[in-house]
Amino acid sequence: MAATDPRTADPILPRAEHVAIIMDGNGRWAMRRGWPRLVGHRKGAERVKEIVRAAPGLGIRYLTIYAFSTENWKRSTEEVLGLMSIFARYIEREADRLSAEGVRMRFIGDRSRLDAKLQRLMLGIEARTAHHTRLHLTVAINYGGRDELVRAAARMCRDVAEGRLDPGKADEAALVARLDTADLPDPDLVIRTSGETRTSNFLAWQAAYAEFEFTPTLWPDFTPAELKAILDGYAGRERRFGGVGKA
Repeated sequence: MAATDPRTADPILPRAEHVAIIMDGNGRWAMRRGWPRLVGHRKGAERVKEIVRAAPGLGIRYLTIYAFSTENWKRSTEEVLGLMSIFARYIEREADRLSAEGVRMRFIGDRSRLDAKLQRLMLGIEARTAHHTRLHLTVAINYGGRDELVRAAARMCRDVAEGRLDPGKADEAALVARLDTADLPDPDLVIRTSGETRTSNFLAWQAAYAEFEFTPTLWPDFTPAELKAILDGYAGRERRFGGVGKA
């Protein structure tokens, strides 16, 4: 039987406290208008600001967004450099507001390939917002789920070889503790915009039991109202985690 609100006797619907978003469609949004792809990425960054502002009011405590994958290096040099510039500008311009609004910002992925200035900016905003709890905003940059698993497994092997981990305890918990997301809950809901219906190497381990929503809306057009509608739909889903559902 579903839990009920003691004040109203209404059923308490499940909330998606951790929402992960594959923000797809920026380039297509721009090209359909005859504009360079980077215009779409800049518009997409503006949309991120709006969704981040709306998230706490929608019951979201953790928001994880896929900004740049390990495969995105295959794009043109112009586009890659433009994206890196957009990321740096977002951090510089949004640091004060994010901190004032109680948003903790952190990054996952392999930072070693990123520009030194961008890495400094990332470390700076992580330190500045580390004590905030109103919203945990995680940005995946140079991130791939398979790459993350390889890096976590390598760390576990090193820890065993160097005596920091008992080989008999090299289990699932030990691997999870070495993932980029070790201190984050798994996502309840993964959303992908633009009409594509694949996960593109995003949170391969963490999303094993997440609910998925694929919307045809291109990311620059994705509004808080559409996010709310998806969250309302999520509340009506039955999550069984391998168990038996209701008769």
